[in-house]
Amino acid sequence: MISNERPSPYKRWSPMSQNSSSWSQMPPRPPVNEDTLKSGIVQIERKTFVFTLKENMRGRLLRITEDVGGRRNSIIIPATGLADFKKLLDEMIKAAEELPPAKAPEAPPA
Repeated sequence: MISNERPSPYKRWSPMSQNSSSWSQMPPRPPVNEDTLKSGIVQIERKTFVFTLKENMRGRLLRITEDVGGRRNSIIIPATGLADFKKLLDEMIKAAEELPPAKAPEAPPA
């Protein structure tokens, strides 16, 4: 265990413990009271991204949710890391604009 990790009473699933019976016996997580401060939506091709700035008892966070055909995936970035996240994102945007596109593979002859 890393020094800053604490055991959780909710016992997260790990590949090392694939005992499905213990997974179903876990107590449900209590709801976390979160206030939404700001929200925005971006549609890019077939994907919808929802950006939501929230605040809870632990602080502020940015939740980015990707919705593709009803399937959702989210990442949460603590507000303390948003400046670093923006810096890296700006670098990626700059690289995407400056680097030439990769050659598309040629289709085999018909």
